Amino acid sequence: MAQTTFSVRMDSEIKKQFDDFCAKVGMNTTVAFNMFARAVLREKRLPFDVTTEPDPFYSESNLSHLRRGVAALNSGRGVEHDLIEVSE
Repeated sequence: MAQTTFSVRMDSEIKKQFDDFCAKVGMNTTVAFNMFARAVLREKRLPFDVTTEPDPFYSESNLSHLRRGVAALNSGRGVEHDLIEVSE
């Protein structure tokens, strides 16, 4: 298969973080971009959601709930639960 070069401009700090991530999972950026391109072609869509809507996880109400939970755990008021295995 013939090879070609693909050039991408990005923020240098984003590139460094991306390179570090790829190295941690045992690949380089070329492999990662090839995986992305193949996923797009296979699925006929971007392999992740693109939206203008904010992620509800980061809503102020959820972050407030998480902060209360962390404060409770840090003050010793947390409740320990047993792990329950659920089979399908």
